[in-house]
Amino acid sequence: MRGQARSVSADMREPVAARCAIGPGHGPLLPLVQGGHSSAPPRQAGATLKCRSRCHQSSSLGETTTMHNAGATTTTHSCLSPRLPHTAAAGTGCRGQKTSWFGRSGSGTWSHVRPIPEARPVWSWRAEDATDASRRTKKSPSAGSGVLRARPPISTSHKLLLASFLVLVGLLAPAECGNPDAKRLYDDLLSNYNKLVRPVVNVTDVLTVRIKLKLSQLIDVNLKNQIMTTNLWVEQYWFDYKLIWEPEEYGGAKMLHVPSDHIWRPDIVLYNNADGNFEVTLSTKATLHMNGLVEWKPPAIYKSSCEIDVEYFPFDEQTCVMKFGSWTYDGFQVDLRHLDEIEGTNVVDIGVDLSEFYRSVEWDILEVPAVRHEKFYTCCDEPYLDITFNITMRRKTLFYTVNLIIPCMGISFLTVLTFYLPSDSGEKVTLSISILISLHVFFLLVVEIIPPTSLVVPLLGKYLIFAMILVSISICVTVLVLNVHFRSPQTHKMAPWVRRVFIHILPRLLIMKRPQYQLKHSSSLKSEFKSMTDGPFSTTCRIHGSTNIHEDAYTLEDADKSPTFRPFQHNLPHCSPEVHRTCWCVNFIAEHTRLKEDSTKVKEDWKYVAMVLDRLFLWIFTLAVLVGTAGIILQAPSLYDDRVPLDKLLSDVYRQQRLNV
Repeated sequence: MRGQARSVSADMREPVAARCAIGPGHGPLLPLVQGGHSSAPPRQAGATLKCRSRCHQSSSLGETTTMHNAGATTTTHSCLSPRLPHTAAAGTGCRGQKTSWFGRSGSGTWSHVRPIPEARPVWSWRAEDATDASRRTKKSPSAGSGVLRARPPISTSHKLLLASFLVLVGLLAPAECGNPDAKRLYDDLLSNYNKLVRPVVNVTDVLTVRIKLKLSQLIDVNLKNQIMTTNLWVEQYWFDYKLIWEPEEYGGAKMLHVPSDHIWRPDIVLYNNADGNFEVTLSTKATLHMNGLVEWKPPAIYKSSCEIDVEYFPFDEQTCVMKFGSWTYDGFQVDLRHLDEIEGTNVVDIGVDLSEFYRSVEWDILEVPAVRHEKFYTCCDEPYLDITFNITMRRKTLFYTVNLIIPCMGISFLTVLTFYLPSDSGEKVTLSISILISLHVFFLLVVEIIPPTSLVVPLLGKYLIFAMILVSISICVTVLVLNVHFRSPQTHKMAPWVRRVFIHILPRLLIMKRPQYQLKHSSSLKSEFKSMTDGPFSTTCRIHGSTNIHEDAYTLEDADKSPTFRPFQHNLPHCSPEVHRTCWCVNFIAEHTRLKEDSTKVKEDWKYVAMVLDRLFLWIFTLAVLVGTAGIILQAPSLYDDRVPLDKLLSDVYRQQRLNV
């Protein structure tokens, strides 16, 4: 063998990076000639090597290298260390590539080999001389095709660079491998684990699963679609006897994180789900403890159906429920309980964790109790368990008060100004109709916010309807007042009770006082008229005695009937007819003025009655607006609820924000 080995060292002077050619990914196939021999020229006489190949057999002990020489076969087992890939380590199952240095013989065949590192050659070959190099580079005359060309030798700098790279990979190998104890623990726990079987010793045993919700954010409460969107964590705890280990056997590891898809999980779903996903969609890792306790806290965004009560909108309180339970297992298989449940009771006052809750801009969290229910169906004897989380919320009313309530109240109070506007302005009906139209436009905007329900009329809707009815009545009353204002003695006669009630009684009750300058003006006219009739223009002549012009002359009624003025037909002895005619005309003018004064007095009485009606309805509508607003708005129970929100008391995020401010 030593002689053969020396002959191999003498002949095999050419470095060739050969790779296996059988199967995909094993490198190129070296050319063969007819009869299975190489196309290289025959060697000199005395060469003992006929053919040589290296065969690699994969096994758990490493790689097997077989050298086929003339008359002998040498087998070598070698492997690279996983920590130092550039060094040889026998009996290890590490990874690496090997590069061998090959020559060829005249009758040998090129076998399929695997490369090994050139930085550590298995055999040391002598340097080739110029004769061998020139002989290998010549083309064989008997070759049918192709020439095997020798690869140039690797320089020292390349070898140093490759060695440095292998040393670096060896140093980083422990970091890539991770914790071997944890890997071994994971393999031991889950190698024969069946995640489809409920983790109990006996089939009749009950597995207790405890859950709790950690509310992170109240995203939205859709009143129109009656859907509550929440961002929360569904914390689940249970014991799995197949996941118990001794920490001393695994390097002191007391806890292990594994993908939740690899272990058994209770199929806890949201029963009143309003979306397509009834269960947790993100499968986060579960935490395993050495005593078999399994913790799984996946985050989820749920859209749950919520019955919305809009009777007192926008001063309302809503209670939305989230009902969780096992979809597959009954109460005899999985006992579902709350994490903070006290023995002997099924109610937990604070069933939702609000420590990581981000406060909502629209809702305050008042109560979050959790109740465990056992429900029996007629089809089955076993109970079905669920835990219902009740979330009681109170709406923050600042937005709706500023943008809805105050504008609506302002429009309603404009109705009162209609009765303060004078009737002679001619704008009373215009103002009333403008207020009514503005209320209708405002109502169309509010309809988009108010939930469309036919079960009950919302509080804001009641107030808008009340305001529109009030404005409609004010338009009718305004028309009635205008009708009274423009009455005259030629069209209407004032009844005595109207004069007594609206001129003498109601003004004192409404704190109204009628001016007296009209009466003084009327008395002065009467005195002037009396002096004028008793003066020189009277019908009694102071010189010739009494003369009654109404006896022989035409009367005032005749003068009114006659289109032309007829002269006197009397012959007064001492006064000229012109003088008597002048006195008669003056008397006619005075009588007409008196009649006109009486008519104006009646018109002023009707106007005063209309003004009294305006003042009366002014107080009536003012009282109606105040009482209606207070009666509708103040009946909301949330206005008298002085409870401090739980999210303000329990939220660490809120306290941190307050400290930062």
